[in-house]
Amino acid sequence: MRPKRIILMYISEVSGHRSATLAIEKAVKELRPDTEILSINAFNYTNPITEKVVNRIYMEVIKRTPKLWDYLYDNPSVVKGLENIKRRIHKSNSPKLKKLFDRFNPDLVVCTQAFPCGMVADYKKAYGLNLPLVAVLTDYIPHSYWVYEEVDYYITPSEDVSARLEKKGVAPSKIKALGIPFDHKFNQKLDKESVLRKLKLNPQKPVILIMGGGQGLGPIKTIVKSLEKSENDIQELIVAGINKKLLNSLKRKIKHYKKDIHLFGFIQNIHELMRIAELIISKPGGVTTAEVLSMGLPMIIVKPIPGQEINNTNFLTHKGAAIKVDKPEEVHRVIDDLLRNRTRLEQLKLAALRIAKPGASMDIAKLLLSLQSC
Repeated sequence: MRPKRIILMYISEVSGHRSATLAIEKAVKELRPDTEILSINAFNYTNPITEKVVNRIYMEVIKRTPKLWDYLYDNPSVVKGLENIKRRIHKSNSPKLKKLFDRFNPDLVVCTQAFPCGMVADYKKAYGLNLPLVAVLTDYIPHSYWVYEEVDYYITPSEDVSARLEKKGVAPSKIKALGIPFDHKFNQKLDKESVLRKLKLNPQKPVILIMGGGQGLGPIKTIVKSLEKSENDIQELIVAGINKKLLNSLKRKIKHYKKDIHLFGFIQNIHELMRIAELIISKPGGVTTAEVLSMGLPMIIVKPIPGQEINNTNFLTHKGAAIKVDKPEEVHRVIDDLLRNRTRLEQLKLAALRIAKPGASMDIAKLLLSLQSC
């Protein structure tokens, strides 16, 4: 009997979708090392030139005209209006998809983003395939672009999301609320003192972690400026991701700041920074949120963009696991209030741990390995 073959599909190299596929791959390999896995950027594979253009447009829209993104995101009339265009795109991508499937001969396909999920779903329908297709949602909203009859299983972040997916017509038997997959190194118990020494930090000062996802987005410079007004002697760890413009700007300004600031670019040890942080100021990306929840780390969300970020924020604040701040200039006030009120910090931590799903990656891997090709 040959090893199981799995195709993992995502879009965008620096994204939560990509991080989720890496986490699933790692978990599957730990359980069954002989599993053959092909992890592929589906958009780049089918439309390499279009991918660059679309990514650039998306980044400009969420930065400059977020209200437009809010209008487009999960808008029923927009979804319906794009149906014919979507079908044509999927049909034009079918030859490349067929070549890929014929060559690799997968036992199942897993998608962590809606575009490849829809593409594979329409491919299954067109060719009459019974190939298992698993959709892994990485945000706390099940938007309509995910919904296809040909999807065999939906992995959702929470029971709340599962209920909303049912309302969109998905059979309950197809839905598993296993959580958002993330690298389980975030579950490891690290020695806080040794990490502090490694990063040359003062164990007597509170550590505030500030980040804007892999892309280094959000009003980070305004947040740093606001924290200069904090009444607390804090240490700031600022992660700029791949945003070199932000990193270089902060490097030029750092000498003028009074607070103890440490800058990072795109790094692989975010779990260490989270472990020593008193709290985190971050974009509420799905995978980042799952990591933060698993650590019970109090979260401050500043000016989330419409669409998935607003929905993730609403979920977290409703559950009492995060605080939303609309004005980045006011962040220092919120931080000072929390550092004065240890009871409130503990409440945020406990709320995060209550809704965390630390075993998500392993649970998803177990499900995938149990599935049989039809």
